[in-house]
Amino acid sequence: MGMGSMGTPGGGRRRGARRAMRHRPVAEINVTPLVDVMLVLLIIFMVSAPMMTVGVPLDLPESQANALSSQTEPLTLSIRADGSLFLQDQPVEAENLIEKLLAVAENGYNERIFVRGDTNADYGSIMKVMGAMNRAGFTKIGLVSTEELR
Repeated sequence: MGMGSMGTPGGGRRRGARRAMRHRPVAEINVTPLVDVMLVLLIIFMVSAPMMTVGVPLDLPESQANALSSQTEPLTLSIRADGSLFLQDQPVEAENLIEKLLAVAENGYNERIFVRGDTNADYGSIMKVMGAMNRAGFTKIGLVSTEELR
């Protein structure tokens, strides 16, 4: 008679305490799934970043020149085989090229401009565009090629 009569019948108080502990929420955050997701995203962005360069498809000529190291991304002017011009990935008319260059050039006439000419593009049309840019005052103009396979 001793213990059962003091509390609730059958020791319910003790059983209730166990039951409450079993269903109490855990106050810890499991960061493992978060880290897993972040690593997967990192890998996806590392793989896809090189593919996100200027979107005008060209057949660039090959060269044995060394790659340039750059802190800032230059403007890119692409010239297709049919003579059409693209500033970054937007089409532009030859008559409006200088105006568009000045509008997007952050450094003014000191902006670096890379010319990507298709292998089958007319050499004269590439030189005509480069000459127009030089006459307008742009002096940091470079030609882009792919690395020659040996």
